[in-house]
Amino acid sequence: MTVFVLDASAVLRFIDNEAGGDRIALILQDRMEQSVDVAISAIQWGEIAGRMRKKLGMAGQNRALRLLAEFHPHIVPATGERAVRAAEIKHDRKLPYADAFALDLAMDSPDHVLVTADYDFKAVTDLARIEFLPAK
Repeated sequence: MTVFVLDASAVLRFIDNEAGGDRIALILQDRMEQSVDVAISAIQWGEIAGRMRKKLGMAGQNRALRLLAEFHPHIVPATGERAVRAAEIKHDRKLPYADAFALDLAMDSPDHVLVTADYDFKAVTDLARIEFLPAK
């Protein structure tokens, strides 16, 4: 089964109804139909929470996270091993540390596809399957 790994930029496109948000809506619909799975790194989940808190305040943050939770994504913990691998990716491939967690999760299996609107990931397409959302 395909596992779509969503990074914060992809989820924020969905929440803000921006370019590519419709693609995320389709993935989440497929998740509800159990034809695909969805995973989000706990680090990316925290990044989404922080952006929503800054933009919408505490109540808006809570609403956004509750909405996302209705799709039952797997929030993957940031274990010690993941933290080390993310640090290695950051160092070796010059990817921001939070993004390295999403990439590490996408590298778990050939069935995983990282979905992102962050074109910094163009430099690491040799490491995982990556689907890029359209530019704004």
